[in-house]
Amino acid sequence: MRYFEDFHVGDVHELGSCRISEADVRSFAQRYDPQPLHLGLSGEPVIASGWQVAAAFMRLYVDAVISGSAAEVSPGIDELRWLRPVRPGDLLVGRMTVLGTTPSLTRADCGIVRQRGELTGDSGLPVMRFVFHGLMRRRGHAPAPAEPVHSDTLGS
Repeated sequence: MRYFEDFHVGDVHELGSCRISEADVRSFAQRYDPQPLHLGLSGEPVIASGWQVAAAFMRLYVDAVISGSAAEVSPGIDELRWLRPVRPGDLLVGRMTVLGTTPSLTRADCGIVRQRGELTGDSGLPVMRFVFHGLMRRRGHAPAPAEPVHSDTLGS
């Protein structure tokens, strides 16, 4: 189990990869982002919704990092950028880099890990990049009673 104290500035976590199929792109678009370019109705080649790309990152991150960590919640993301289109058949490779760690001022049992997430495509060039924050329990601290987390705790 990884705790807040186990995350250090500069740590890089390779998250693995996933391939996006045309059926995945169209299915996601029909359900969540029904724009013509994602549904194949624009006359242009289909591209994945940026939200689908973000969801693909999240799956890789959960499997590679969160599932083995004392994670609580995420108080937010910053600087989300979709840099290049993702097309059916693209292989997406994920990576997370720790940018900073700060003990929480409002929860003695937790700290906030500031991270950069990135997905690269077949070309090796980034297709999505963002900065996000994870609330992780501290080693030796009992979890606090559950209560809503608000964006004002981001800098805590």
